[in-house]
Amino acid sequence: MTNPILKTTRTVAAIIITLIMFFPIYWLFITAVKTQPELMYATPKLLPEKFMWENFATVFDKIPFWRYFLNTSIQTVGIVFLQINVGLMAAYAFGKGQFPGRELLFMLVLAALIVPEQVIFVPIYVMMADFGWLNTFYALIIPHAASAYGIFLLRQNFRSINNDVIEAARVDGANRFHVLYRILAPMAMPTVATLTVMSFISSWNSYFWPLVMTNRDDMRVLTVGIAFMRDAIAGDEMLNFHYIMAASVIIIIPIVILFAFAQKYIIAAMANSTFK
Repeated sequence: MTNPILKTTRTVAAIIITLIMFFPIYWLFITAVKTQPELMYATPKLLPEKFMWENFATVFDKIPFWRYFLNTSIQTVGIVFLQINVGLMAAYAFGKGQFPGRELLFMLVLAALIVPEQVIFVPIYVMMADFGWLNTFYALIIPHAASAYGIFLLRQNFRSINNDVIEAARVDGANRFHVLYRILAPMAMPTVATLTVMSFISSWNSYFWPLVMTNRDDMRVLTVGIAFMRDAIAGDEMLNFHYIMAASVIIIIPIVILFAFAQKYIIAAMANSTFK
């Protein structure tokens, strides 16, 4: 029987932790709908005097938002698509395949996890320049086509699946792609959904790579575009801070929507990893 005091303490602690973690998001939204004079108050208020919803519309006038949104969407969809498919095929090979040097190659994949992006961007930048891919979606997408972390998670998931399932499918005439996409991938759907969300968030919020690989306004993504908007008003940030916050609120909406649809798969993946 659970101690009532302990149960109450846990509930109160969970509420406090939730409020602490949610407060920055709340402050972001409240700042986005404030008037310009309210930004100058010495004592910030938790609620605006008037909700200025038109601040969101002003963002579209200050930057070519829809162009940046399109660029971000193309980059994100391309990276997510490639990382999931490359991850599935690589995980299938490392988890169920038999070939010389399999473990050594997998160790090299894991070694990529400890190499920061900033360490390898110079040779990749030179490579992209030699290919003539700077200021193109190729430079934004191709270098991130594979995720070592995604390959690792999917490989661990595939290794937990009984080989008898694969053998039965092969007896029925299924080839490797049928086994992968019609049997293993659906069985690993919680992990695939979790990786999709993680890849989406990482790509959608990417700043350093698009900043390095593009220098044309028509190729900028949302994160870089908002940073340039901030730099354009340098010295007057307090007069325009609500617009920057409004743009930030718009950016996180797709992430919230995706997470809302994928949360049941994420919870299932966490539960599976806990009980295995």
